This record gives sequence, structure tokens and C-alpha cells, in this order.
Amino acid sequence: MKLYLTAALLVAAATLGGCQPNAAAPVVGNAAFAGLAGTSWRFVEFQSMDDAQGTSRPKDPSRYTLRFEPDGRLAAQLDCNRGVGSWKNEISNATGGSLAIGPLATTKMLCPSPSMGELVSTQLNYVRSFTIRDGKLFMSLMADGGTIVWERNDAAN
Repeated sequence: MKLYLTAALLVAAATLGGCQPNAAAPVVGNAAFAGLAGTSWRFVEFQSMDDAQGTSRPKDPSRYTLRFEPDGRLAAQLDCNRGVGSWKNEISNATGGSLAIGPLATTKMLCPSPSMGELVSTQLNYVRSFTIRDGKLFMSLMADGGTIVWERNDAAN
């Protein structure tokens, strides 16, 4: 009887331990990983899963930035256009989780060629998850559509 009661208490403790409403955020290094809120990023490249397209990089990365506001708003500069929208993420591990962006409302100026503004603006609607690794934000697109890579924009933080 004692063994049965001990086993039951251990199972109950393990079950209740996983249901804490205020579980701590995952840890990255020595700091809790709080997600993307309050961060700003500069566009590095678009990695297509289509070998014919390959990897595309902007001529001037400083003209492409994203800022994740803590209230769920997203502010974007996409070459000569600006955009605003919404975002939300759920942390699933110490380096990332799910990410949804949109809808994104942008100005419609005609940027000088070559511009990647329209490509990035369109692809942001298809982001489904993110990972932060080596100071870079990797946004994965649905259906293996590719990856949008960003680096911290410390000037804005």
C-alpha cells in the first residue's frame, strides 16, 4: 500500500509541476528569453528553397528594418517604403518558437531598382516560425518557402 501511495504522489507531483501558470521563460545564456518584443532587426538575406533562385541579399541592408513593439505592433522599413502591422509569437524553446506577422499595410512608392522591398513585404505574410542563433533572426516560411535572415539592429535598440 505504501509503494502504491508513494507512486501516486510522485505522478501527481509530476503532473501538477508541468501545469504551472507562470512557468519561467526559457533561458538563453544567462538571460531569460522573452521573445521578440522590443527588438529591432536589419535584413541580411532571403534564402529560397528553390535552387534556381538561391540566396538574395539587399544592396543596402540598412534600408530594411523591422521593429517588434511590445504591444504587438510591427514597424517596418522596406527600402523606400514603410509598413505597419501586427505580430505575435509563442516561445517553444530557448531559441525560438512560432511567429505570425500581418497583415502588413505598406506605402506603395516605386523604389529604385534593385529593390527587395516588395519581396520581403510579401514573404513576411508567410512566416510561421523563428529561431535566434548567433545574433541573427531566422524566419522560416510556410511549406518550405524559404528563410528570411535578419541581424540585430543595435542602433535602434
